[in-house]
Amino acid sequence: MSRTRAPLRLPGTMQVLERGWLSSNSIVFDDGSAVTIVDTGYVSHAPLLVQLVEQLRRGRPLARIVNTHLHSDHVGGNAALQARFRPTIAIPPGQAAAVRQWDEQRLNYAATGQQCARFDYDTLIDLDRPLRLGGLDWEVIGGGGHDPEMALFHSHDERILVSADALWENGFGVIFPELEGASGFAEQQAVLDRISALAPRIVIPGHGAAFADSGAALEAAYRRLEYLRSDPQRNARHAAKVLIKFWLLDVRSTTMQRLHRHFARTDYLRLIQRRYFPRLDLAQMIDSYVDELVRAGAAEFAGGLLHNRD
Repeated sequence: MSRTRAPLRLPGTMQVLERGWLSSNSIVFDDGSAVTIVDTGYVSHAPLLVQLVEQLRRGRPLARIVNTHLHSDHVGGNAALQARFRPTIAIPPGQAAAVRQWDEQRLNYAATGQQCARFDYDTLIDLDRPLRLGGLDWEVIGGGGHDPEMALFHSHDERILVSADALWENGFGVIFPELEGASGFAEQQAVLDRISALAPRIVIPGHGAAFADSGAALEAAYRRLEYLRSDPQRNARHAAKVLIKFWLLDVRSTTMQRLHRHFARTDYLRLIQRRYFPRLDLAQMIDSYVDELVRAGAAEFAGGLLHNRD
């Protein structure tokens, strides 16, 4: 028997747009005079997001976009919304220069083989000052782990956490810094500890449905972190499969030749192969992870093509 979720009590000034895994969730805040949106998904879904925002703003201006971090699946709608509604854009401070110069290498769009339409920012999120969203003050919390520059938002009044990719109901985002030889596991531990101390009533993750049982999610995340930290190759294998799956979500179907060409032009899979699996060449490593995705039911071969399976 399937179990239905009890409805979560959110303030009337906020609405969560749960997106597919190619795009991050978006959160729309309406203070009665203007609208703010937190995170804007992937670029291929930007036209749909523009339509959704047009409906939800109910004639009020879209005044502001706020991004939790700058990964392509969280900022891909920025440019389209900026062109249509002229909102200001606020980003975390760490990559401000890279955005202004549109350095796709430093922003990791080139490294991951992902797309993002160029946008610019107006203001930087102040990590030491609350952010006003939907008539509430939200504490800004440094995320670490998945992205050193990520920001989380917590309303102490409502005990709601916007957790971005630091905590999902069943895990968290890839720990990218570890792939590059930097620290990431310790930072992920620290942000989980901070969330545990907050004990939020509701968590709105970057991907997946909002949920109320933060305790169970944290237990699962701590177990996952220990599993990855005990053998960093596990984090590398997971990252490689996530990057392949993400691309499949976007293109839907591909030849293996096209898939090989795509990832041969990007940095992360080459880095993973050199650092963690030097006995395999890049094509062998990619083929092994495609096979794992197929066995897991996340992809399938049919008609000579590799197809995404949702």
